[in-house]
Amino acid sequence: MNDVEKLEVVCSRAWPPVVEEPLGQWRLRWAEGFTGRANSALAVGDAGRDAPTALAAVCDFAHARAIPPAVQVVEGSEQERAVAAAGWREQVEHAAGHRVSVLTGPLPSRPAPEADVLDEPTPQWWELTVGKPEPSVAERHVMATGKVGYGVVTADGVTAGAVRGAVVDGWLHVARLAVRPEFRRRGLATSVLYALAAWGRANGAQQWVLQVALDNTGALALYSALGCTEHHRYRYWGPGPRTCEDPQS
Repeated sequence: MNDVEKLEVVCSRAWPPVVEEPLGQWRLRWAEGFTGRANSALAVGDAGRDAPTALAAVCDFAHARAIPPAVQVVEGSEQERAVAAAGWREQVEHAAGHRVSVLTGPLPSRPAPEADVLDEPTPQWWELTVGKPEPSVAERHVMATGKVGYGVVTADGVTAGAVRGAVVDGWLHVARLAVRPEFRRRGLATSVLYALAAWGRANGAQQWVLQVALDNTGALALYSALGCTEHHRYRYWGPGPRTCEDPQS
């Protein structure tokens, strides 16, 4: 695998699905529909078979688990060209945005006394990151498996901001940054990210990596201000007409 593909594998390990099966070097993933990253095939490296056969296996895996067939593919890669040639289409209906920028950068060094990183998530942390104080089994598995830190920043006696960080192979994978609407524009997102960066360094990370939808301009601007630059992009693809036994295709 090249450096881009290796980083995609790191990100996948930082966001572990409930079920993962190999397809050559590809990964078939399922997590009860919680996020595209955990419910698609990661199409990097060699699937060990031609693209139509590999994509048929993606369809079979998805149908057996009642999720829409999808592949996550590095934009402009050989795999993406093969997926397109097999009759699949860009999954433009993907709710969180089907085109994603993968950003990387050195971990900043700055104190954040008003923010903390917890060893265990609280109900308020879950509420901010998944929308409810008690996650589902799949949500808990994806969000709480591995070396994970739960960043929080408090204001007016409540958890005003939250973020998740996971350390994998020297990378700090950052996800689920959220600030309550009434506390926005106070710099709380930056504060909790600085706290998470310090936690990442203390746990062996040298750089952070983030996956941000291209239409999330606010997040892209925030991470750019923190020194992150685009490493590569990926897209989600789904079956086109008559390319999969999915009744919706």
